[in-house]
Amino acid sequence: MKQTLIAAALALTTTGAIAAPQDYTLDPSHSQVVFSYNHLGFSTTYGMFSGFEGSISFDAEDPAASSVTVSMPLMSMMTGWQKRFDHFMTEDFFGASEGDMVTFTSTAIEVTGDNTAKITGDLSMNGMTKSVTLNATLNQSLEAHPMNGKPWMGFDATTTLLRSDFGVDKFAPYVSDEIDVKISIEAGRSE
Repeated sequence: MKQTLIAAALALTTTGAIAAPQDYTLDPSHSQVVFSYNHLGFSTTYGMFSGFEGSISFDAEDPAASSVTVSMPLMSMMTGWQKRFDHFMTEDFFGASEGDMVTFTSTAIEVTGDNTAKITGDLSMNGMTKSVTLNATLNQSLEAHPMNGKPWMGFDATTTLLRSDFGVDKFAPYVSDEIDVKISIEAGRSE
């Protein structure tokens, strides 16, 4: 059963008293970003990032004051076909080199329901930064993860990006400019 953001946050504090924001570290083994786009009207093509780093500062008293940061190496992108990956890394798209990162840093959180929020932040990729909004859902939060005993949270989020906003618009509009993004993350209380 899904819990409200506030109830979940209170469950993760050690007392009912006013608590400081709690820091959580993303679990790289259970956090993914999946993206998809239309290929010439024939198919939907998928790619993924996994194993990335990030953190959440969760404020139980004021969930809107929470924050999230995520970073992933661009060259950790998985496309399912080596030739596609190689092409994406060329000057036709990213012109990527080792160490290039994709980052997201939240700038505002608007609580929209019992377990939902809009998370707005700066997405930086390919040398460009744009504001994007994620539609996020708190899936579950527990005071003790059933396998490791630590406080744990899990979220899903979606957004749609325009790749032309980041200078990777080769073959648009035939290959769609719109990229659908689905994010699923788990995070454990930082030690």
